[in-house]
Amino acid sequence: MNTALTGAFGELTVGRYLRENGYNIIASNYRCRFGEIDIIAGDRHNIMFVEVKTRSNPDAAIKAADAVDAGKIKRIIAAANFFLTQYETKLQPRFDVAEVYVDGTEVKKLNYIKNAYSAD
Repeated sequence: MNTALTGAFGELTVGRYLRENGYNIIASNYRCRFGEIDIIAGDRHNIMFVEVKTRSNPDAAIKAADAVDAGKIKRIIAAANFFLTQYETKLQPRFDVAEVYVDGTEVKKLNYIKNAYSAD
């Protein structure tokens, strides 16, 4: 599976995980001039901006979440702020990261990290 398909598969997997755990998917692959957010989801209290990182080697020394560096975080926060100006909500913003490790089309591991970083 090529990189784009692997990424899309990971995002579909996380979307399914979120729905199965009671979250509503508000948007996926949200793009604006500030950046892109893989999944925007919500529950009764929070609006989550989720960055999905999918890797085909679950035994890699570097975790998938480590690919969410300071520059990526800055772009996600800017895109989230722009989204919130367009879609007003009283929900508390939260920034999560989902690591998906796959072997072909088989999910080997999904690690969902709540509050992975903050907008402060």
